[in-house]
Amino acid sequence: MFALFLVVPIIEIAIFVAMGGIIGFWWTMGGVVFTALLGSYLLRMQGFAVWTDVQGKMRAGQFPGQSIVDGIMLAIAGALLLTPGFFTDAVGFALFVPQVRYFIFEQLRKRVSVVSATSYSQYSAHHPSSNSQPERQEDGIIDLDDENWRGKS
Repeated sequence: MFALFLVVPIIEIAIFVAMGGIIGFWWTMGGVVFTALLGSYLLRMQGFAVWTDVQGKMRAGQFPGQSIVDGIMLAIAGALLLTPGFFTDAVGFALFVPQVRYFIFEQLRKRVSVVSATSYSQYSAHHPSSNSQPERQEDGIIDLDDENWRGKS
């Protein structure tokens, strides 16, 4: 993260200096303002579309996993577009492309396992605990029953 916060501003400054030398200072500043306005407009349009998709899937009884990830990526895109700079704008605009979001979603899906309350309750119904002691599994997970759980004081 430290490298990210160090490298990105350096890239942005280099692009500002290069663009200012090519098209001039005021055109460069105008480009920054224009991309922020365009980004907020696109965020509004695509954000409403994702919200409608999430609601439709929830009404149909489906889990809107990809739509939720799309919404998160659009929020990140909006933040990047509101950040002054052409590099962050390029990354933000890339996140508005559905194929880019789908690719990122697929990469995340390979690495992340989601356990919902429904799947846990189905698991516990099929694997009842015979005693009230926590059950240690081979994979290092300790399965606690409700009476074994206690928050930190």
